[in-house]
Amino acid sequence: MKFTPRNLNLFLLKSLPSAYMCGVRVYAIENEYCTVRVKYKWFNQNPFNSMYFAVQNMAAELTTGALVMKTIKESNKKVSMLVLNQKSQFTKKATGIITFKCIQGNLIKDKVAEALQTKDGITFWVRSEGIDEKGDVVGIYDFEWTLKAKS
Repeated sequence: MKFTPRNLNLFLLKSLPSAYMCGVRVYAIENEYCTVRVKYKWFNQNPFNSMYFAVQNMAAELTTGALVMKTIKESNKKVSMLVLNQKSQFTKKATGIITFKCIQGNLIKDKVAEALQTKDGITFWVRSEGIDEKGDVVGIYDFEWTLKAKS
């Protein structure tokens, strides 16, 4: 699969339908960053008139996971990947269009190379931030990924 927003959104529909149904969409992906957007609406709301935390976490995780998947694909090697831990800070109600962005593609590239070189399982943390239409940070999301080269 070529890593384009369109192809990743089709992947969501097929493999992560709950994220797709909640409105999570890849907006941009490059080597250094991935951007995902989701609009607050009835289907992804919580009882407090903002976006449900799980929807925010899905979108944030996708920014990091898409970069990991893209980097592994470009290595032409087999590497298993899994989220080991996750931490979130919710700093403001998420309403309107929220843009989630991970800008740690270079770190991810280094970690995939390390996993391939050592053949041992490695773990590392990456961050995604959610920003509303006014430019305010609504949340900070940290994900600990584990990678292991397959034989």
